[in-house]
Amino acid sequence: MGRRTAEPYKIKSVETLSMLSYEERKESLKRAGYNTFLIDSEDVYIDLLTDSGTTAMSDEQWGALMTGDEAYAGSKSWKKLEKAVQEFYGYQFVLPTHQGRGAENILSQLKIKDGDYVPGNMYFTTTRAHQEMNGAKFVDIIIDEAHNPTIDHPFKGNIDLTKLQKLIDEVGAEKIPYVCLAVTVNLAGGQPVSMRNMKEVYELCQTYQIDVFFDATRCVENAFFIKEREEGYAEKPIAHILKEMLSYSDGCTMSGKKDCLVNIGGFLAMNDEELYIRSRELVVVYEGMPSYGGMAGRDMEAMAIGIREAVDDHYIEHRIGQVRHLGDQLIEAGVPIVLPIGGHAVFLDAKSFLPHLKQDEFPAQALAAALYLDSGVRSMERGIISAGRNIETGENNRPELELVRLTIPRRVYTNNHMDVVVDSIVDLFKKRDEIGGLKMDYEPPTLRFFNARFSPLATSNELISEQNKKVSIE
Repeated sequence: MGRRTAEPYKIKSVETLSMLSYEERKESLKRAGYNTFLIDSEDVYIDLLTDSGTTAMSDEQWGALMTGDEAYAGSKSWKKLEKAVQEFYGYQFVLPTHQGRGAENILSQLKIKDGDYVPGNMYFTTTRAHQEMNGAKFVDIIIDEAHNPTIDHPFKGNIDLTKLQKLIDEVGAEKIPYVCLAVTVNLAGGQPVSMRNMKEVYELCQTYQIDVFFDATRCVENAFFIKEREEGYAEKPIAHILKEMLSYSDGCTMSGKKDCLVNIGGFLAMNDEELYIRSRELVVVYEGMPSYGGMAGRDMEAMAIGIREAVDDHYIEHRIGQVRHLGDQLIEAGVPIVLPIGGHAVFLDAKSFLPHLKQDEFPAQALAAALYLDSGVRSMERGIISAGRNIETGENNRPELELVRLTIPRRVYTNNHMDVVVDSIVDLFKKRDEIGGLKMDYEPPTLRFFNARFSPLATSNELISEQNKKVSIE
């Protein structure tokens, strides 16, 4: 057995966690309409809803908050952030935004025209929403293996070059404003893209003068998997791998709330000066001055430091290791999860976990609700609800993957917290037949998973016995 390692940091400040009773959690869940997004934070014990903006910042970052230059124009803090992006990501032009979707909004408005097609390696919710709102149709060109949770493929996030070529042949390159390449792929289970695939996609797109824009939100995690799994990179530092990755793109959107290790902020980066000038004008309209873009100076100070801290090899090794600490125990207990274990989360396969529920009974949402009720652990649905509706037919999109995402915030929890999560999930798995489905009582017109409300199906009462009451969602 290999020697165990500890977190590459020590705890300097603590926050008390809520430990509600079963009855209190039950009431909280009902108030939230069985939607974990609507549960009050104070009612949550271990919060695995998202890794977005939930990072614990370092002492150096907290200290930098006091040096933030809050000038409306020409902020010194902005200059530090711009320099950090140029140094570690390699892009020439950078524009700050309040978070990643601000960058998505600007890019979509400037690059997309009505009737366009945007191919990508599986959709992400806000990204696709911006693309569709601007008249494009998203086309999934990820490899087929990504849609099967049981296949253990090292780079499930890869783009299928045959699918990309087919789309170019069918609609014409002039109808494809850019390829949206996510590194890693959230909805596939935090799965990485290989360096070889990035290079091949970029070279193919250059042939047709099609831009490639990365969703670089978790790019450092992707770099780790390349170091670990791809020949020729084992001895290279993460910072070196990251810069090569991003060289195979024309720009990126970034939510700094993930791999930049901050609680708010993002940016749009590119190498095209003309696009930069046009983007800069929209930043003024939607975000703020190009020297702050929706962020305070102190947030830009913290992000500049976070960009550097994130490429530390010891940090990212522990980060991925903690995710695996959770996932490996679930695999050992026979709990169905997406394989291989991804970078930022463990994804429960709700279809296999709750085979007695139809997809229209929202098994992932039901499982997330049951997990909260059982232990106060908050997770989130990534399945039919997140997939939304087809913009042409109005029918539910039906993804092959119906998942519950257990997303681990960076530098926040210890492995003991992960052990508590494991115990709850394993107990639920043993009594999974007692978990009933849900029906949707309120459906927002877009991005419905954020604000939709649910209630248990009437038939669920017949599935729940007094003996197993504590693991039901009614």
